[in-house]
Amino acid sequence: MDTALASAVVGTHFPGRAVASVDPLSAGKRPTAVVRFRAHPAVVVQFSADGERVRTEAALVAAVRERTTVPAPAVLATGTREGRGYAVSEYRRGADLHTSFADSAPPVRRSLAEQFGRYLGELHAAFPFEGCGRLVRAPDGDPNALVASAPDCHRWLVSYGRRAVDRLPAAFDPLRDRLRDCLDAAAPAAPTPRLFPWDLRPGNALAADGAVRAVVDWERPMTAPPALALAKLAYLVADWYVPEPAPLRRAVRRGYEAVRPVPTVAPVHRVVAVADSAVDSRATVTNPGYPPRERDAAVAFHRASLSAALPD
Repeated sequence: MDTALASAVVGTHFPGRAVASVDPLSAGKRPTAVVRFRAHPAVVVQFSADGERVRTEAALVAAVRERTTVPAPAVLATGTREGRGYAVSEYRRGADLHTSFADSAPPVRRSLAEQFGRYLGELHAAFPFEGCGRLVRAPDGDPNALVASAPDCHRWLVSYGRRAVDRLPAAFDPLRDRLRDCLDAAAPAAPTPRLFPWDLRPGNALAADGAVRAVVDWERPMTAPPALALAKLAYLVADWYVPEPAPLRRAVRRGYEAVRPVPTVAPVHRVVAVADSAVDSRATVTNPGYPPRERDAAVAFHRASLSAALPD
């Protein structure tokens, strides 16, 4: 993390503020730092190699804040410096839910899971789209208007799932053919595509006093059939952290249902959700739980989850 560059960025947008410290954050893949001022609220500076992605994400955050109650920190400024895109956002205090969620009392966990479900319901109610896939800013007209890149949602879902299955390492080979068969056999459906906040989870949220105070990661926004987003949220909130996920799954659905009808989650949605969560973009197996499972235990966890997701 280039702390001097972060200081230069805030100096451009807040020239009258004296910087007290620049503290790099280790979370996330993008270089990120908290910049603290001597007499003003702190801000977060995040850098990206793709300035257009930063602007797209900022447009989405602005719309989320306008249309929903999801606690997304405001983006205060975006720009490009030394060939790198950046965003300056407000800083929110709170406990990292990744480290505190599993140890919270069961009623608190259920309440938090319900909040996540309600937030997803609000995002789905507020953001219908005409296609699926990566969101981009519209080429003409309103600079904050977002459009999806793939008009055929069923084809996109199968292709997206195929890429996720193909990323799985050799340890998943015994399941690979069945996973592909599930994708290929999925019946086309035509629900209105909705926002797919693919990384909505406790690890990207801050909480205090039993309430979510900030949802902090809006990178690479997409749209998808609403059932896919619900399946993935349930996996990342419930299965990921506790050995008996059913109560948390019910809480997620209860929160969602308070906003809009719950979509029908089919095996294909569960398969894609789990496969997409099992490895990251570099094909590295992810480590569920806190403390995180070691690799062998993580592989076994994801493999069992994929087996359970497959149709009989």
